[in-house]
Amino acid sequence: MSHKHEFHYDLDLAMQPAKGTVSFDQTGQIISFIGDKILLTLCAGDITEMSVIGGVGCGLLFAKMNDESEILLCRFTFSAMKAAGEFCKVINFYIQTKQYVTPEEKEQPVCEKCGRPLIEGMSVCLFCYNKISVLKRALDLLRPFAGKILPAELFLATSSIIYLLVPLFSRLLIDEYLRPMKGTSTQVFLLAGAMFLARALGELIYIFSSRVFNEASIQYANHLRNLAYEKIQKLSMSSLSKRTPGDLIRRVMEDTGNVRNFISDGGRWAVEQMIIFVVVLIILLFTNFELTLLVFIPVPVVSIALSRFWRFIHIRYERQWRKNSKCQSILHDIIKGIRTVKAFGKEDMEIQKFSKATRELAQVSSDNEAIWARLFPLMLFFTGIGEFLVLYYGGQKILNNTLSLGVLVQFSMYITYIYAPLRWLVSFPRWLADAMTSMVKIFEILDEEPDIISLPNPKNVPLSGKVSFEGVSFGYKSYEPVLKGIDLDIQPGEMIGIVGRSGAGKSTIINLIMRLYDPTQGTISINGVDLKEMSPEYLHENIGIVFQDTFLFAGSLYENIAYGKPEATATEVIAAAKAANAHDFIMQTADGYNTIIGENGHSISGGERQRLAIARAIIKNPSILILDEATSSLDVETESIIQDSLNRIVQGRTTIAIAHRLSTLRSADRLIVLDQGKIAEVGTHTELLKEKGIYYRLVMAQRKTSKIAEVS
Repeated sequence: MSHKHEFHYDLDLAMQPAKGTVSFDQTGQIISFIGDKILLTLCAGDITEMSVIGGVGCGLLFAKMNDESEILLCRFTFSAMKAAGEFCKVINFYIQTKQYVTPEEKEQPVCEKCGRPLIEGMSVCLFCYNKISVLKRALDLLRPFAGKILPAELFLATSSIIYLLVPLFSRLLIDEYLRPMKGTSTQVFLLAGAMFLARALGELIYIFSSRVFNEASIQYANHLRNLAYEKIQKLSMSSLSKRTPGDLIRRVMEDTGNVRNFISDGGRWAVEQMIIFVVVLIILLFTNFELTLLVFIPVPVVSIALSRFWRFIHIRYERQWRKNSKCQSILHDIIKGIRTVKAFGKEDMEIQKFSKATRELAQVSSDNEAIWARLFPLMLFFTGIGEFLVLYYGGQKILNNTLSLGVLVQFSMYITYIYAPLRWLVSFPRWLADAMTSMVKIFEILDEEPDIISLPNPKNVPLSGKVSFEGVSFGYKSYEPVLKGIDLDIQPGEMIGIVGRSGAGKSTIINLIMRLYDPTQGTISINGVDLKEMSPEYLHENIGIVFQDTFLFAGSLYENIAYGKPEATATEVIAAAKAANAHDFIMQTADGYNTIIGENGHSISGGERQRLAIARAIIKNPSILILDEATSSLDVETESIIQDSLNRIVQGRTTIAIAHRLSTLRSADRLIVLDQGKIAEVGTHTELLKEKGIYYRLVMAQRKTSKIAEVS
């Protein structure tokens, strides 16, 4: 274990570039120095909290002293914000526990091989990742479909070999019958017929092969798509929040399609072209060795050019991928929030935003196509040089009577088969770069380790509803702690109200109980079992939640209520609807429970959406019920209806409620008042009003606001 933890900063207090260090050792001593000059020395015992603040143009590291004063230790650029946050966590943990613990060093977002910074949203370096292993992995996923792919490839090879009979028949026709003028019309007809049959048979076999191969490739793409979607469902909220919806949608839909196209087209053609190349090469070598060498003169030039071209083309396609993903994210957000856009009259602004993103995509795509448009004809020209050499050298030999016309015709026809693989090879880097980008994006999702891990043998004990927080600290960003040292015991059947100013950490407590995130420090347990030891699926089955922003799925009212318990009977669905005071308004709709609502239920009122959400939460009869602003933004009459249903369903359940209107929490057994991430006050509504502390000021401010609203 290291006996000193250090944070390296890059600005002095005058915001000039500098190479400084703040060190913290196991004795609790904090020293800030630049070079050999010590700027500041502090003792952790004199500090109540270390904090990081994002200033104007830089980050700042502060120490809050026991006398409430604050001391600035150093400044740094924003690139060091995360490291500063980790440094603060070490010192704050020492302040709370007197234990010195050095966190494990996390991998830096740079490539270990080349040192280049990784592109945001990627965990692999596009310059150094093993292309062969990525391609091999994509091919390994084809194994379940080998029963269709291998026969299809065999038929494809058969059709290709049949095509190769045509030049042989042409040589025989010219050298044996036409050139010496010895053939009869019948013989010529038979040879021409043989050529026609070979061509027709090859086409029929090719059609059958393509059909089977396409069917297998579609199933392969569907398999990839399901794997990616399944993994996304299992990723934690912290992992999902790093990516945009457009990014995730593209990985599931478009990237899997790109891989499928590459495997079905590129892979199939690679096998066919390889077989044709080898067979034709053998035929040509046995026919005329000298002409065969002339055919392959341009091959080294093309190979060198392609190897150099590959070094940078895949980077450009990754850039194009990111621009495309940005366009899809903007489009997704605009369509999802179209009501807000229209309500604020911001159609033109959104059009400009999307137009800017599509222009950037068009520019990158245009640049890539321009490079390809210059390179591709050049490569094709070089691959065709051998053909001119063969015609010139072969023509000279015919004039000297050292080569037959039929052999030259055969060579000319086979050159097409030889150069077709070479021309295909010229196009291959473009396909490969596009497909490789998609493969890396897919496998990156598949390989990502979720932050929320389920143990092999979870302790899924019966949940009576006792929830305990022990020294819980958490921050969505390491340098911005939201909760600090929370200690709280919630008894079975107790109703707890959580109040506080915006940003105090109310919703974060709920996220931690739901185990959407794990605490940075401390433990959260239910019935004495750490949440980390429970199965997330089991935990979520026993917790019902009503969010402030109610989301309903496109479908029937029945399906939305039964979403909380898919196996629920019609009787259970109706009972849940009645308990949530939703049954009456449902029966007044055109089709009752079978009434179809659009995405997010915009066709029904906010109060009706909220009642459906309550029914969805209680249909599984959870032992713990969480209400996150369940009655916010509703009129008084609707709130009264929903509050009536809530008063019924909280009976006998552990209930944790956050409410915008503090008056709705009067019946709570206890109120927990959060302030700056800590528990500031605990008590009943009456007790806290008597204390005239934070809760009292919140209530008074809300009453004053209500009076102003009544007067106006």
